Amino acid sequence: MKLFLSGNEAVARAACAAGCRVAAAYPGTPSTEILENVAKFGGAIDCEWSVNEKVAMEIGAGASIAGARTLVCMKHVGLNVAMDPLMTFTFEGCNGGLVVVSADDPGMHSSQNEQDNRVLQKFARAVTLEPSDSQEAYDMARAAWDISERTGSIVFLRMTTRTSHSSGLVDLGEIGDGRAEIAPKPYEKNPKKYVSVPANARGMRFAVEDRLAALREESENSPFNREEPGERTDWGFVSSGVAYNYVKEAFPEFPVLKIGFSNPLPAGKIRAFAAKVGRLVVVEELDPVLRDAVALAGIQVYDPTTELHMMELDVDRLRALRREILGEERAGGAASSSAPSREAVPPLPSRPPTLCAGCGHRGVFYALSKLKAAVTGDIGCYTLGVAPPLSAMDTTICMGASIGAAFGMRKAGFKGRLAAVIGDSTFFHSGMTGLLDVVYNKGAVTVVVLDNRITGMTGHQPNPGTGRTLLGEPTVQTSIAEVARALGVKRVKEVDVYDLKTVMKVLEEELDCGEPSVVVAYGPCVIASKRAVGAVPHAVDPAKCKACGACFKLGCPAIVRGEEKAPGRFLSRIEPAACIGCDVCAQVCPFGAIATTRSTSA
Repeated sequence: MKLFLSGNEAVARAACAAGCRVAAAYPGTPSTEILENVAKFGGAIDCEWSVNEKVAMEIGAGASIAGARTLVCMKHVGLNVAMDPLMTFTFEGCNGGLVVVSADDPGMHSSQNEQDNRVLQKFARAVTLEPSDSQEAYDMARAAWDISERTGSIVFLRMTTRTSHSSGLVDLGEIGDGRAEIAPKPYEKNPKKYVSVPANARGMRFAVEDRLAALREESENSPFNREEPGERTDWGFVSSGVAYNYVKEAFPEFPVLKIGFSNPLPAGKIRAFAAKVGRLVVVEELDPVLRDAVALAGIQVYDPTTELHMMELDVDRLRALRREILGEERAGGAASSSAPSREAVPPLPSRPPTLCAGCGHRGVFYALSKLKAAVTGDIGCYTLGVAPPLSAMDTTICMGASIGAAFGMRKAGFKGRLAAVIGDSTFFHSGMTGLLDVVYNKGAVTVVVLDNRITGMTGHQPNPGTGRTLLGEPTVQTSIAEVARALGVKRVKEVDVYDLKTVMKVLEEELDCGEPSVVVAYGPCVIASKRAVGAVPHAVDPAKCKACGACFKLGCPAIVRGEEKAPGRFLSRIEPAACIGCDVCAQVCPFGAIATTRSTSA
């Protein structure tokens, strides 16, 4: 059976085909769709959105100890959060197979940093498999559980943005669209293996090295490491992941050693390949992980001057490498001179992201900007509050950092108005501990929780505040206000984000209160709640509009420039197809020029 699948869909299919029983993740682009597709298997796999990646990894470890084949997924920065349980469990070793998908984001399409998690996977002494397309994502994921159970090692599937989101035809093999029924391995009580007190951990340390020695042999013999011959042998390429595809396109006549099982390194296979070619080039996406390991094994490597280790790799950069090492004027040499130049194609116009029309976050940021507050921000779609015209965010570091950063500013002597802004899902992920620290240490910080009852940025996944699970089952709906009170916050206010006057009043009071406070600003995501369906848009009365520009300061994409009344001053106009009738612009307009288009007779 063959299906056209994205890399993420292929991993989900492989989990079912390999008999995976437990899956846990925190949503994060580019890995999100894996668990969303696992959930489509009708409960065949017990799956959940965990509150954060550390918890997901702990669930994975527990399920593995109990003997179940388990999948844990996250984006690259999520692995930072999961490292604590990971580093200990890699010492203890698996019972049921444990596969961890770590999806890197070269070029930072939707991330706050760029990191190559192969470095962390090597640090964790775990197996790394690197698929280059959807078929390999399926094949490697299926094999990963077998490798994990046979060796006791955690197996990482290193996806990247391209391998996660690109699609291709996948042969599902003999299992087809079904599920392998693989019985869990029996659980055996074994404190010496699973209780990492120092006396036990010392023995585990030696066991890890024995496991690595066996895994090196596994890597040398893995079918995922294969040599592909070429017509010319003056140059040879070692490559992995999606970079292999670019090498094949830019250097079709040269031999390639494709590395799919990259940690531990198959040094013997690479050494034998290097002996067959004149000069060896290692091409990989992001850090020179393979390159450094190859050089450390005593194999001579050519180091290009063409930059290959920052941002997302593409075939154009490989063509630049071709010009460097072959001395050609353009990719493909003179024979391609009649081909149209890629450089002549004008770039697409930029379309910077913006908060959606009617987004409830907009009024809060508008108020914070008016109140001249310093704002420590967090990870979510509300990070767009940094952009003009709102310009209402000063810092963003990582999930949950807004609260600690604000408290750090206070400790450093910052005296002005200061707000830590965090989303509901991020609050549950890692904001609660920061808030508890503020309360315990008597910090004068106001925390504004933008509660839209959804994990918005990654595609509207549920969280503990939505009242339903990944599988759509009803569950406890956690109240952020009640959590804040339970943590000891005395001043807790709840506001409707579309009541701008109240938002402004409450924020001013809390920013000036001089003690820990929490403002829960509630407004459901306009996309997830389908608010736009049946919404009555607003309109601008051109006779009343004074072209003052007040509404433009909201940065709402539904509000556009109309006729120019004076140099640099434009009447405003509202696109009815984009407007969802939130009324914030009407509250901002000082001349009453904006009103709903609902008929007065309705």
